[in-house]
Amino acid sequence: MTQRPGPRALSDEALSGLLGRQQFGTLATNKRSGHPHLTTMVYSWDPEARIVRFSTTADRVKTKHLRRDPRAALHVPGGDVWSFAVAEGEAEVSGSTTEPGDAVGRELLAMIPEAGRPEDEAAFFEELVAERRVVIRLKVDRLYGTALDV
Repeated sequence: MTQRPGPRALSDEALSGLLGRQQFGTLATNKRSGHPHLTTMVYSWDPEARIVRFSTTADRVKTKHLRRDPRAALHVPGGDVWSFAVAEGEAEVSGSTTEPGDAVGRELLAMIPEAGRPEDEAAFFEELVAERRVVIRLKVDRLYGTALDV
C-alpha cells in the first residue's frame, strides 16, 4: 500500500475563514460528570473579536452547563470529511432578553445575515422575549484544524 501525505495543519487565517464560511457546527460543553455534551448549533463568527455567538434559550441544558463550567469547543466541518476547524475557549451566557429591542435582543438580531433578517422586527423582538433567548459568547483562545489533500 502506498503511503500518502497525512493531514496538514491549517493556518489561523484558513481556520478563521472556515469558521466564517460555515453556519452550523457542533458545540461541546461539559456535563457535571465530566463527559461531553454535544449539540448542533447555528453560530455567528466575529473574526476581529475572536468570538463565536450562539442563540439559545435560558432553560436549555447547554446554557446550564456553561454557567457551571464555561469551557467549550465548537467543531466545524470543512468542505470534505477530512477538513475541520475547532474553536476552543471560555463562554459567557448573557441574561435573557426581557424587553423587546433591548441590548440582548439587538445582539441576537445582529447575528442573522442581512438577507435572512425578519421583516417585522417588533414581532421578532417580542418572540425573543417570550422564548427567554440568551446569547452564548464563546471567547476563542485556541483555533486548530486540518485538511487532507487527496
